[in-house]
Amino acid sequence: MITLKPESPTPLISQIIDGVRELVASHALKPGAKVPSIRAFAARHSVSVFTVVEAYDRLVAQGVLVSRANQGFFVCRRDEDGPIAQPVAVASSGIGATRRPSFNDVWYLQQIFENRTLPMKPGCGWLPNDWLFEDAVRRSFRQVAAEGLRLGGYGDPMGHLPLRTHIAHSLEHKQQILVRPAQVLFSHGSSQALDWAVRSLVKPGDTVLVDNPGYPNLMNILRFQGARLLGVPRTPSGYDLEELQRLLHQHRPRVFFTQPRLQSPSGSRASLSQLHRLLQMANQYDLTLVENDLYADMDDENQPSLASLDQLQRVVYVGSFSKTISPNLRVGFMLANPDWMARLAHLKMLSGLTSSEVAEKLVYNVVTDGRWRKHLKSLRDRLKAGHEEVSLRLHSHGFEPFYEPNEGMYIWARHPAVADSAELASAATAEGIMFGPGQLFLVDGAPTGWLRFNVAYSQDRAIWDWLERYLHHPGARNQTGAPGLAASRH
Repeated sequence: MITLKPESPTPLISQIIDGVRELVASHALKPGAKVPSIRAFAARHSVSVFTVVEAYDRLVAQGVLVSRANQGFFVCRRDEDGPIAQPVAVASSGIGATRRPSFNDVWYLQQIFENRTLPMKPGCGWLPNDWLFEDAVRRSFRQVAAEGLRLGGYGDPMGHLPLRTHIAHSLEHKQQILVRPAQVLFSHGSSQALDWAVRSLVKPGDTVLVDNPGYPNLMNILRFQGARLLGVPRTPSGYDLEELQRLLHQHRPRVFFTQPRLQSPSGSRASLSQLHRLLQMANQYDLTLVENDLYADMDDENQPSLASLDQLQRVVYVGSFSKTISPNLRVGFMLANPDWMARLAHLKMLSGLTSSEVAEKLVYNVVTDGRWRKHLKSLRDRLKAGHEEVSLRLHSHGFEPFYEPNEGMYIWARHPAVADSAELASAATAEGIMFGPGQLFLVDGAPTGWLRFNVAYSQDRAIWDWLERYLHHPGARNQTGAPGLAASRH
C-alpha cells in the first residue's frame, strides 16, 4: 500500500506520514480502520521500529491517527475522534510528482528539522560544525563533568549566575549597556526569549510592527498570540523611515520587533542615525522596541545597539549563543528594565520553571576560554571571505543582491528568471538542496523571487551547477520544473 524509497532525499519518517495521509485522503484507509502495528509495519517495509514510532506519533499529533490503549492505531473518525487535520505540505519526494507543495512557515520548520542531513543547505540558518568553537565545547564538557553534575533540584530561575555576571560585564564594556546580573534572564535560545516577549507585551488584537522581510518564527508566534502584523520595509541602509512614520501615525502599534544589525534575511544594518530616529519615534508614539541582536558577535564594527542608546527604558534586548557556539546548546538571554524583567521571570517560571543550568555552565566555560575572542575574529574573517565568494557567484549567475553586507551570515538575492522562488526550492529539495524561498520571510507570504543564501553553506560548486541548469537550460527540466536526474548528477 505504501512504497518507501530509502534512496530518496526525503526522510523515511516523512515518506510514511505522506503515504498514510494519501491513503486516508483517497479513502483507501477509511475512518475507523486499524492500521498495521508498529512492528508489523517495520517488518513489512524493512525499516526500524523507531522510525515507525516517530511517524505514527506525528500522525497522531496531526489528527490523522488515534492511539487506543492495548488496541493499536486507527484512522481518526470525524465524528468520534475529531476532525482529520489538513495535510501539511512538504517538498515532493522525487522528480515527476504531480502536486506542488505549499511553502509556508510549517513547511519551513519541517524542512529544517527533518532535512538536516541533506548534503547541501544554502537556505539554512546555522553554521557548519567546523565553523563553530568545537574544541572549547569539548573542553567545557570535560570540565563540567569533572566538577560534578548536580542532577537533583532546579537551577536559579534567572539562570546560572556566573554567566549572567559575565554577560553584564561584557555588555558594559563592549556595547556600553549598563545592566546588572539581575536584569539578565536565560532562555532556551532566542526564539523562546521572543516568545516570552510576545506573551508579556502583546495582547490578542494588538497591532505590532515587524521587519519585512523578517523572521518567520517570530511572525508565527505573533499570529498565534492573535496580533495584527504590519511590516516595516527593510532597505539596504536599514529601515524605510517614511513608511515607519506613516504606520506609527495611522495604526498606533504597541510594539516593534526588529533586528537592527546583520538582519535576517536581508543582511542589512540600520545606521546609527536611524537608530536615534527610531528611538525618537518610539518616545513620540509610546512604542516598545524588542531588539533581536543574536548576530552581535559577528559584527566587526561593534556598532551601538538600541539597548545601548536607550539603556533599556523602552527596549527589551534578546541575545543568543546558538549561532556562534552551538545551536544544540539552546542558550539565549534577555535584558530588560527591572519592572519588565520581573514579569518576564515570572512568565519563565510559569511556563518552564528554569532553563538548563548544565547548558549555561557549558556556555560559561566557552565564553571565558582564553581563545574565545580569537575564535570570534576567525569566524568573522571566514564569513567575510564567504561573502566575497558567494557574491561573485551570484553576480556570475545573473542574481541581483538586495545588499552586499560583506559580514554576517546572509545574502538576500533574486534572479530575473525566477518569479516564484518556492518553485525553485521545490525542485532543489528533490535534488538534495535546501533553499530558503523568499515568501517565508514576508509578512503577507506572497510569492516572490527572493532567496536567502547562507554564505557558509553556499560555497559548494554543485549548488551553482544545479542553479545554472535550472536557470539557463529550461529544456533540461521536466514537468515539475526541475532538472532531470541524469543531468543533475553528471
